[in-house]
Amino acid sequence: MSLTMLITMIVCFAISVSIAVSIGLASVVGISVSHANMLIAAKEMFTSINKFPLAAIPFFILAGNLMETGGISKRLVEFAKSLVGGIQGGLAATCVLTCMIFAAVSGSSVATTFAIGSILIPALVKHGYPVNYAAALQATSAELGVIIPPSIPMILYGVSAEVSIGELFIAGFGPGILIGVALMVFVVVYARIKGYGKNDHVGKLPVLVAARQAWLALLMPVIILGGIYGGVFTPTEASVVAVFYALILGVFIYRETKLADVLRIVRKSVLSSAVIMFIIANAGLFSFMITRAGVPEAIGAFLADTLKSPHYFLLGVNAALFVIGMFIETSASIIVLAPILVPVAIKFGVDPVHFGMIMIVNLALGMITPPFGVNLFAACTVAKISLDRMIPRLIPFVLVVLTCLMVITYFPPLSLFLRDLMYVK
Repeated sequence: MSLTMLITMIVCFAISVSIAVSIGLASVVGISVSHANMLIAAKEMFTSINKFPLAAIPFFILAGNLMETGGISKRLVEFAKSLVGGIQGGLAATCVLTCMIFAAVSGSSVATTFAIGSILIPALVKHGYPVNYAAALQATSAELGVIIPPSIPMILYGVSAEVSIGELFIAGFGPGILIGVALMVFVVVYARIKGYGKNDHVGKLPVLVAARQAWLALLMPVIILGGIYGGVFTPTEASVVAVFYALILGVFIYRETKLADVLRIVRKSVLSSAVIMFIIANAGLFSFMITRAGVPEAIGAFLADTLKSPHYFLLGVNAALFVIGMFIETSASIIVLAPILVPVAIKFGVDPVHFGMIMIVNLALGMITPPFGVNLFAACTVAKISLDRMIPRLIPFVLVVLTCLMVITYFPPLSLFLRDLMYVK
């Protein structure tokens, strides 16, 4: 059955059937081959999405879209530029820093790409950066949207692996800040080597002026994250708070979102959410079928016999996830693989929260690696260039993130220090 499902899925991928439909068809074929009741499909698909924490996904997507149109992202850009934009390469560093701030609310890398990229890609090009470099930088920086909490993939991992979402959120700060700082250092050094950004200081506002304009926008992540860690509301409830706050700012305070725009924004968010939920439903069914076939136990036994130490296990998992992330969407990968790999990681003594950070950072690389990197297509759309023009510029960014991934993998306190401070065992 497992082999039949795998062949079906690969054939569907080869003929360009969407990932969610490919996984669903493979699962249906598996049910048919095993002569099981086809009602299993409906039952497991419903069970996969009938989980309260998943309600946060559409609300965080809606909050990100409201931030994009409500003037919030624009003010965050100006504030970030006031902090780091005064040096050569500062505008490129502004892109990274803004994405870090925006990520602390949106939870989505694609939303971050569109919201920040629509402002900064034209600005980078205007300041003399090549358009393909600007697009590659934006796509990579937006990856922070799923690493810095709140994060949709963290919610999915928490639900799939039965790990505390609050612990995952607090653990994401260390890896997110490491990658963000590493990218900022790299882009500043690279700009000096290549001679980019000599006029990045032009148009830079004083810090106090930019802070005064953006203070309400900056208050948004403080309210959301402070409320979560202060026990005021759950991560799911925080997503609703984020929507209301973004709506109030955009419509009534900044007045850049018209009431007529709200319906369009909601429609766009519903469509994005439906795609993710459809993937989750199909991936949940697929996960049930492979678990029923004994695949997780077989893989666990194979890994335990082949990879004798935690170090080799983590290295092997990273290599496998990097390849998988290039071809399978992050959400689907997490839902299918987390139930398989987490029990094995625990056997090797790896903390499931730490392992979650490894999985999420690694699979997030799939968002910026061909052929199916969603951030790449979003950045190409904003920059109006073809994907092949961006690929050569991506290689240095991927290497920077890979280096950070190795640090995250083999230095657990980076992920667990804050978690252990806040969550007493």
